[in-house]
Amino acid sequence: MESIHLVEVSGLILGALVFLLAGGLWIGITLLLCGFIAMQFAPPGISIGAALATNAWSGSASWSLTALPLFVWMGEILFRTRLSDEMFRGLSPWLNWLPGRLIHVNVLGCGLFGAVSGSSAATTAMVAKITLPELKTRGYDEMISLGSIAGAGTLGLLVPPSIPMIVYAVAANVSIIQMFMAGLLPAVIVMALYMSAIGVWALMNPGKMPKKPAPMPLRQKLKETLNLIPLGLLICSVFAALLMGWATATECAAWGVLGSLVLAASQRSLSWKSFRDSVMGATRMTGMIMLILTGAGYMSIAMGYTGIPNALAEWVNGFQLSPYALIAVLTVMYILLGCAIDGLSMIVLTTVVVLPMIQQAGFDLIWFGVFLVLMVEMAQITPPVGFNLFVLQTMSGRDSLAVARAALPFFLLLVVTAVIITVFPDIVLILPKLAFPG
Repeated sequence: MESIHLVEVSGLILGALVFLLAGGLWIGITLLLCGFIAMQFAPPGISIGAALATNAWSGSASWSLTALPLFVWMGEILFRTRLSDEMFRGLSPWLNWLPGRLIHVNVLGCGLFGAVSGSSAATTAMVAKITLPELKTRGYDEMISLGSIAGAGTLGLLVPPSIPMIVYAVAANVSIIQMFMAGLLPAVIVMALYMSAIGVWALMNPGKMPKKPAPMPLRQKLKETLNLIPLGLLICSVFAALLMGWATATECAAWGVLGSLVLAASQRSLSWKSFRDSVMGATRMTGMIMLILTGAGYMSIAMGYTGIPNALAEWVNGFQLSPYALIAVLTVMYILLGCAIDGLSMIVLTTVVVLPMIQQAGFDLIWFGVFLVLMVEMAQITPPVGFNLFVLQTMSGRDSLAVARAALPFFLLLVVTAVIITVFPDIVLILPKLAFPG
């Protein structure tokens, strides 16, 4: 298929996507319809129905996805207990001196939950379920709350365990453990940039911040900090089981649900009604997520059949760019791809063509894996199909444009992080080199 024709096809698909979303159609149905449009330009002999059925089954039957509804249910249970309020009470005395105060809980919470779940969607859904109502009740601006969760929710991809890192490590034939270690320092940089941005926003918009509470004595601070113990024990136990290899992410999610139920029962906030509400809330959220995943998967498969991702990568390779120019063009390419396909598909569809280019330019494959995960993080908050945006749109009731606008500053900070690790690659490679000196 000629390059000009591929550009026309991709423009048609993107236009249809924007038009259908603007018309208020369900996101999952919109993605399915755009996948159907893309399939019209696939090579002859490919069955549209068979491709849809195969994708729907393989996507929903994925063992790694089993952790998603469990972590969503865990968030629903915690939301219906006093743990969310206790988390704010415990962190509030130590964060109130920072500009932005409790908005930083979104970043810290996503970092903690991301290390447990390994899923951006699960991290976003669980933290948003807990923090959004609390921040709104306390008078914090909704847009900065939404934007910080959308951006920080992507930390579930960068801190281990990370499904995209595993997929890339297999595709590039590199060590999974080294990939996990390489993502730690960039994750810290992302969190620091996010918290700095929140602080700057708070200083520039004092009128949008609630009234600062009165100073609290140290003894009272320590007493309030005790409220963090139940949730801290739950998170640490789940994370320790995963880190020590005692359980998989899905098994940890199951233990997290059990721990949440035990905590709710110990607080006497577990009743038949709260249990039923948590199950129904998790079921609705999981149903929405699975429909979107099916639609995104079908659209990604359709885009793969058209050859657009491979053609785009080969087009970039044809310019014979310098190393830094190559990274700049790849960044633009992945941002554009993130508007149309999901992150895992970006990795699977482009690594075969891109990896030889990266090796020829002299970049380390472990480093490029972290760079690529940052690109996947951008795709999670890139309109019109950024998955974190869909999750927050559903949970907040705000339209997709408002959520995307709130997430834009945090998207740009991910671009800044990509620039930092490109200029200073040792940030990524220092921990793997220390652990594996050979």
